[in-house]
Amino acid sequence: MNQISFQPFVIGVAGGSGSGKSTVTQQVLASFGTEMVSVVMQDDYYRDQSDLTPEVRRKQNYDHPEAFDWPLLVEHVQALRNGQTIAMPEYDFTIDNRSNKTIPVKPAPVIVIEGLFALYDADLRNMMSLKIFVDTAADVRFIRRMQRDIAERGRTTESIVNQYLETVRPMHKQFIEPTKRHADVILPHGANGPAVDVITTKVASIIGQLKRP
Repeated sequence: MNQISFQPFVIGVAGGSGSGKSTVTQQVLASFGTEMVSVVMQDDYYRDQSDLTPEVRRKQNYDHPEAFDWPLLVEHVQALRNGQTIAMPEYDFTIDNRSNKTIPVKPAPVIVIEGLFALYDADLRNMMSLKIFVDTAADVRFIRRMQRDIAERGRTTESIVNQYLETVRPMHKQFIEPTKRHADVILPHGANGPAVDVITTKVASIIGQLKRP
Protein backbone atom coordinates (compact mmCIF):
# COMPACT_ATOMS: atom_id res chain seq x y z
CA MET A 1 0.00 0.00 0.00
CA ASN A 2 1.17 3.52 -0.79
CA GLN A 3 0.71 5.97 2.06
CA ILE A 4 -1.12 9.09 0.89
CA SER A 5 -1.53 12.33 2.82
CA PHE A 6 -4.35 13.75 0.69
CA GLN A 7 -7.79 12.72 -0.51
CA PRO A 8 -7.67 11.97 -4.25
CA PHE A 9 -9.88 14.06 -6.50
CA VAL A 10 -12.31 11.62 -8.14
CA ILE A 11 -13.97 12.55 -11.44
CA GLY A 12 -16.90 10.65 -12.93
CA VAL A 13 -17.33 10.93 -16.70
CA ALA A 14 -20.67 9.55 -17.91
CA GLY A 15 -22.72 9.73 -21.10
CA GLY A 16 -24.14 7.58 -23.84
CA SER A 17 -22.15 5.28 -26.07
CA GLY A 18 -20.18 7.40 -28.54
CA SER A 19 -20.81 10.63 -26.66
CA GLY A 20 -17.15 11.57 -26.27
CA LYS A 21 -16.41 10.35 -22.74
CA SER A 22 -13.06 8.95 -23.80
CA THR A 23 -12.08 12.28 -25.36
CA VAL A 24 -12.59 14.01 -22.02
CA THR A 25 -10.68 11.32 -20.15
CA GLN A 26 -7.79 11.24 -22.60
CA GLN A 27 -7.46 15.02 -22.53
CA VAL A 28 -7.21 15.01 -18.75
CA LEU A 29 -4.68 12.18 -18.92
CA ALA A 30 -2.66 13.90 -21.65
CA SER A 31 -2.63 17.17 -19.72
CA PHE A 32 -1.30 15.77 -16.45
CA GLY A 33 0.23 12.35 -17.16
CA THR A 34 -0.10 8.90 -15.65
CA GLU A 35 1.72 9.86 -12.45
CA MET A 36 -1.01 12.33 -11.61
CA VAL A 37 -4.07 10.63 -13.12
CA SER A 38 -5.40 7.08 -12.77
CA VAL A 39 -8.19 5.94 -15.09
CA VAL A 40 -10.80 3.31 -14.23
CA MET A 41 -12.78 2.13 -17.26
CA GLN A 42 -16.25 0.89 -16.39
CA ASP A 43 -16.29 -1.10 -19.66
CA ASP A 44 -13.76 -3.45 -18.07
CA TYR A 45 -16.15 -4.20 -15.21
CA TYR A 46 -18.73 -6.12 -17.18
CA ARG A 47 -19.60 -9.25 -15.23
CA ASP A 48 -17.53 -12.36 -15.80
CA GLN A 49 -19.53 -14.69 -18.07
CA SER A 50 -17.32 -17.75 -18.20
CA ASP A 51 -20.27 -19.88 -17.14
CA LEU A 52 -22.19 -18.96 -20.31
CA THR A 53 -21.71 -20.26 -23.86
CA PRO A 54 -20.53 -17.81 -26.55
CA GLU A 55 -24.00 -17.91 -28.11
CA VAL A 56 -25.69 -16.95 -24.85
CA ARG A 57 -23.09 -14.26 -24.11
CA ARG A 58 -23.76 -12.59 -27.45
CA LYS A 59 -27.44 -12.24 -26.57
CA GLN A 60 -26.92 -10.47 -23.23
CA ASN A 61 -28.05 -6.87 -22.71
CA TYR A 62 -24.77 -5.00 -22.26
CA ASP A 63 -26.51 -1.63 -21.98
CA HIS A 64 -28.33 -2.45 -18.73
CA PRO A 65 -26.87 -1.54 -15.31
CA GLU A 66 -27.09 -5.17 -14.19
CA ALA A 67 -24.47 -6.12 -16.80
CA PHE A 68 -21.78 -4.65 -14.56
CA ASP A 69 -19.93 -5.96 -11.51
CA TRP A 70 -20.76 -3.05 -9.22
CA PRO A 71 -19.30 -4.47 -5.98
CA LEU A 72 -15.89 -4.97 -7.60
CA LEU A 73 -15.92 -1.52 -9.23
CA VAL A 74 -16.81 0.22 -5.97
CA GLU A 75 -14.22 -1.85 -4.09
CA HIS A 76 -11.50 -0.94 -6.58
CA VAL A 77 -12.24 2.80 -6.54
CA GLN A 78 -12.22 2.77 -2.75
CA ALA A 79 -8.89 0.92 -2.80
CA LEU A 80 -7.38 3.55 -5.10
CA ARG A 81 -8.63 6.28 -2.79
CA ASN A 82 -6.87 4.47 0.05
CA GLY A 83 -3.59 4.39 -1.82
CA GLN A 84 -3.72 0.79 -3.04
CA THR A 85 -2.84 -0.47 -6.52
CA ILE A 86 -5.67 -2.47 -8.09
CA ALA A 87 -5.76 -5.27 -10.67
CA MET A 88 -8.45 -3.94 -13.00
CA PRO A 89 -10.09 -6.70 -15.07
CA GLU A 90 -9.66 -6.54 -18.83
CA TYR A 91 -12.80 -7.12 -20.87
CA ASP A 92 -12.51 -8.65 -24.34
CA PHE A 93 -15.44 -7.52 -26.48
CA THR A 94 -14.56 -9.99 -29.24
CA ILE A 95 -15.52 -12.88 -26.93
CA ASP A 96 -18.04 -11.02 -24.75
CA ASN A 97 -16.16 -11.92 -21.60
CA ARG A 98 -13.25 -10.94 -19.40
CA SER A 99 -9.85 -11.92 -20.67
CA ASN A 100 -7.41 -13.85 -18.49
CA LYS A 101 -5.39 -10.68 -17.97
CA THR A 102 -5.69 -7.79 -15.54
CA ILE A 103 -4.47 -4.21 -15.79
CA PRO A 104 -2.53 -2.74 -12.86
CA VAL A 105 -3.81 0.71 -11.93
CA LYS A 106 -1.84 2.72 -9.40
CA PRO A 107 -3.30 5.32 -7.04
CA ALA A 108 -2.88 8.94 -8.07
CA PRO A 109 -3.97 12.42 -6.98
CA VAL A 110 -6.71 12.36 -9.64
CA ILE A 111 -8.88 9.32 -10.37
CA VAL A 112 -11.12 9.33 -13.45
CA ILE A 113 -14.02 6.86 -13.65
CA GLU A 114 -15.31 6.65 -17.20
CA GLY A 115 -18.37 4.75 -18.33
CA LEU A 116 -21.97 4.70 -19.50
CA PHE A 117 -23.17 4.39 -15.93
CA ALA A 118 -20.42 6.27 -14.11
CA LEU A 119 -23.07 8.38 -12.36
CA TYR A 120 -25.60 5.60 -11.82
CA ASP A 121 -24.50 4.00 -8.55
CA ALA A 122 -24.93 6.04 -5.36
CA ASP A 123 -21.91 4.47 -3.63
CA LEU A 124 -19.74 5.40 -6.59
CA ARG A 125 -21.16 8.94 -6.82
CA ASN A 126 -20.50 9.51 -3.14
CA MET A 127 -16.78 9.06 -3.78
CA MET A 128 -16.71 11.62 -6.60
CA SER A 129 -15.54 15.20 -6.30
CA LEU A 130 -16.67 16.17 -9.81
CA LYS A 131 -19.44 14.52 -11.83
CA ILE A 132 -19.50 15.12 -15.59
CA PHE A 133 -22.14 14.10 -18.14
CA VAL A 134 -21.14 14.28 -21.80
CA ASP A 135 -24.34 15.03 -23.72
CA THR A 136 -24.16 14.38 -27.48
CA ALA A 137 -26.84 14.11 -30.18
CA ALA A 138 -28.13 10.57 -30.73
CA ASP A 139 -27.24 10.44 -34.43
CA VAL A 140 -23.64 11.44 -33.73
CA ARG A 141 -23.37 8.83 -30.98
CA PHE A 142 -24.75 6.11 -33.23
CA ILE A 143 -22.31 6.87 -36.06
CA ARG A 144 -19.35 6.87 -33.67
CA ARG A 145 -20.49 3.62 -32.09
CA MET A 146 -20.84 1.95 -35.47
CA GLN A 147 -17.40 3.07 -36.60
CA ARG A 148 -15.83 1.85 -33.35
CA ASP A 149 -17.59 -1.51 -33.26
CA ILE A 150 -16.69 -2.31 -36.86
CA ALA A 151 -13.06 -1.24 -36.53
CA GLU A 152 -12.27 -2.46 -33.01
CA ARG A 153 -14.73 -5.22 -32.20
CA GLY A 154 -15.23 -7.01 -35.51
CA ARG A 155 -18.99 -6.36 -35.55
CA THR A 156 -21.21 -6.34 -38.64
CA THR A 157 -23.36 -3.34 -39.54
CA GLU A 158 -26.51 -5.43 -39.18
CA SER A 159 -25.63 -6.58 -35.67
CA ILE A 160 -24.79 -3.03 -34.59
CA VAL A 161 -28.07 -1.64 -35.91
CA ASN A 162 -30.09 -4.43 -34.31
CA GLN A 163 -28.40 -3.96 -30.95
CA TYR A 164 -28.90 -0.21 -31.12
CA LEU A 165 -32.63 -0.54 -31.75
CA GLU A 166 -33.21 -3.39 -29.28
CA THR A 167 -31.12 -2.31 -26.29
CA VAL A 168 -28.82 0.68 -26.76
CA ARG A 169 -31.46 3.30 -27.51
CA PRO A 170 -34.10 2.17 -24.99
CA MET A 171 -31.51 1.60 -22.24
CA HIS A 172 -30.05 5.04 -22.85
CA LYS A 173 -33.45 6.66 -22.39
CA GLN A 174 -34.34 4.55 -19.36
CA PHE A 175 -31.08 4.44 -17.43
CA ILE A 176 -28.31 6.65 -18.82
CA GLU A 177 -30.09 9.88 -19.70
CA PRO A 178 -31.64 10.18 -16.20
CA THR A 179 -28.18 10.14 -14.56
CA LYS A 180 -27.61 13.57 -16.06
CA ARG A 181 -29.44 15.03 -13.06
CA HIS A 182 -26.56 13.93 -10.84
CA ALA A 183 -23.95 15.81 -12.88
CA ASP A 184 -22.12 18.88 -11.63
CA VAL A 185 -21.13 19.71 -15.20
CA ILE A 186 -23.00 18.87 -18.42
CA LEU A 187 -21.16 19.18 -21.71
CA PRO A 188 -24.14 19.96 -24.00
CA HIS A 189 -22.30 19.56 -27.29
CA GLY A 190 -20.08 16.61 -26.48
CA ALA A 191 -16.41 16.85 -25.65
CA ASN A 192 -15.89 20.27 -27.23
CA GLY A 193 -12.60 22.06 -26.77
CA PRO A 194 -13.66 24.97 -24.56
CA ALA A 195 -15.59 22.70 -22.18
CA VAL A 196 -12.68 20.28 -21.82
CA ASP A 197 -10.34 23.22 -21.23
CA VAL A 198 -12.51 24.34 -18.32
CA ILE A 199 -12.31 20.85 -16.82
CA THR A 200 -8.54 20.56 -17.19
CA THR A 201 -8.15 24.02 -15.66
CA LYS A 202 -10.17 22.85 -12.67
CA VAL A 203 -8.07 19.70 -12.35
CA ALA A 204 -4.88 21.75 -12.57
CA SER A 205 -6.11 23.92 -9.72
CA ILE A 206 -6.91 20.87 -7.58
CA ILE A 207 -3.54 19.27 -8.27
CA GLY A 208 -1.83 22.50 -7.33
CA GLN A 209 -3.55 22.47 -3.95
CA LEU A 210 -2.77 18.87 -3.10
CA LYS A 211 -0.18 18.12 -0.48
CA ARG A 212 2.19 15.67 -2.13
CA PRO A 213 3.17 12.52 -0.22
